[in-house]
Amino acid sequence: MQKINPFLWFNDQAEEAMNFYLSIFKNSKVVSVSRFGDAGPGPKGKVMVASFELEGQKFMALNGGPEFAFTEAISFLVNCETQQEVDYFWEKLLEGGQPSRCGWLKDKFGLSWQIVPTILLELLGDKDPEISKRVMQAMMQMIKLDMEKLKQAAGK
Repeated sequence: MQKINPFLWFNDQAEEAMNFYLSIFKNSKVVSVSRFGDAGPGPKGKVMVASFELEGQKFMALNGGPEFAFTEAISFLVNCETQQEVDYFWEKLLEGGQPSRCGWLKDKFGLSWQIVPTILLELLGDKDPEISKRVMQAMMQMIKLDMEKLKQAAGK
């Protein structure tokens, strides 16, 4: 059993969100779903709590009502090996959502994601501080991250 699981509080869209994420991440599955019964507190048959996995990471989703909303203080980082992967996850997760800067976006449920090429951390960690600085400056100008432009900024 995974020791720590992200627990996502939705107003009433837990099942829709779970199915949305399952449709995007190829290595994913529903683990369990509990629905409200006759005794409430939610509408009978509506998802109360759902457990699902995306790329081996277990998540819990709750239909908890409108009391809380997601903020950018918490986000999920998706490591991408290729620009094709960056483009895929960016396009899919952005559907109905809104882009931000530096590879960040909010999906249609208000959850924040970072779509990041793995080469970015490598370039930012270059032993030459000038390369790191140029890469950081290039990244700060981007909405969706572009691997070629990051490499160009690094002189590679």
